[in-house]
This record gives sequence, structure tokens and C-alpha cells, in this order.
Amino acid sequence: MIVDGVDLDVDDRAGDDPAIVLLHEGLGSIGLWRGVPSALHEATGRRTVTYSRAGYGHSGPVPLPRPLTYMHHEADVVLPVLLDALAIARPVLVGHSDGASIALLAAGAGLAVTALVLLAPHVVVEDVSVDAIAAARTAYTETDLRDRLARHHDDVDVAFRGWNDAWLDPRFREWNITDRLPGVTAPVLVIQGADDPYGTTRQLDLIAAGVRGPLERLVLPGLGHAPHLEAPDLVLPAVVAHVTQTGQ
Repeated sequence: MIVDGVDLDVDDRAGDDPAIVLLHEGLGSIGLWRGVPSALHEATGRRTVTYSRAGYGHSGPVPLPRPLTYMHHEADVVLPVLLDALAIARPVLVGHSDGASIALLAAGAGLAVTALVLLAPHVVVEDVSVDAIAAARTAYTETDLRDRLARHHDDVDVAFRGWNDAWLDPRFREWNITDRLPGVTAPVLVIQGADDPYGTTRQLDLIAAGVRGPLERLVLPGLGHAPHLEAPDLVLPAVVAHVTQTGQ
């Protein structure tokens, strides 16, 4: 599907409305959601859409460097056009990391949504985030991380550098999307691992203070940056409950 001049890889599973739309992390893709889309589809009976953003997975390429406003562009330009092309109204947005930030940006700008599920979201840049992303750059050049990611991306260097270079740009330290939070009026479920190396619970505190819709917060001890993959037996039932309760 061509959106914003790029051919996006989209997985669309038929089901009831409101649809669930999954927004992946900064190094993610359709495939890196693993079994999450299938589990949500089977548990809810909802239409479930997953897509790889431009430059990720099997979607078309993008030039580097990515603009530091890449998440705003995804939320304000790409996502609304994609939803319109798929005839999706008032989706439940399930976002992980960068995808969670994109979900907040979109809903905060007025995109009509039924609910949000935010997995390890970011609304500001923390020192721990920069440290972890710098460590990822080292791992990319010195370990098998590049080979492992290459199984999921047609152009792994574009996928990695587009995310990594942006977050490590000194100018990105000023990135802050708390101004969008008051525009979020839909119910929000926010989930974070207590041992997430990419962010602290300050992110959750800022979201709770900023949004105007009801918010449920789940912090899971012993889990890191991908709680939905590390402990699906704990996380997916909470997501399914939020999706079904808010879609009635």
C-alpha cells in the first residue's frame, strides 16, 4: 500500500470494529511483534492491523538521516492517511516504545481513537534512554545484533541508523511531546517493565499528569523494554481486557 510515497507492508486480519492497530518500536517491524497480533486477534475477534513503517521490515526505503521530527510526521501525516485508506475509524492504537509515542502524538493532535495501549512509551528524553541507545550502537557494530535484526528488515542499516542516529543527535535531547498529552481524552493503558533500560517510570508519571482521559498503569517487576514479549501471560490479558472494555 502506497502511503506518503512509500510502499508499506501491511498485515490486515479481518474482524469486528473498532480495529486494533499496532505501532512498532524504533527497531521493529510486523515480524518483530512475534505472536502478539495473532493473540489479540484471536482473543478479541477484532480486526487487527499491523504495518512496518517506512524504512522498516519489508516496507519501502527512506533516505537518511531521518528528520528529528520523524515521530510527529508518522502521527500527523502517515497514520491518518493509512487509516483512511484502510477505512478504519476510531481504532484502538497499541504502540510499543516509539510506536507508543506516535500513538500519543496522534491522539493528542485529535485523531479519533477508541483507546490507547502504550507499552514502554516515551514523552521526553532521559539520560538512561540515551545511554541504552548508545550501548545499542556499540552492540550493532561489535556483536551479532546486526545479523539478528537483518532477518526482519530488508535494509537493516537504514532501520537501525534511522532510529539510532536520531536519538543520539544532541539536538534530540530537547524532544518533548508533553504538549500533546492534554489532547488525549480516550482511555489509556500504560505498561512498563520496572527494569526497562530505555526509560523510567517518570515517563508514566508525565503521561498520567498530562492526559485528560482515564488511565490505568501497570508496572511489572523484573521486566525490561518489551514486556509484551517477556511476559505475554501477564501483559496480553491486560491488553485484551482494556481493548474489550473500551470498545463496547
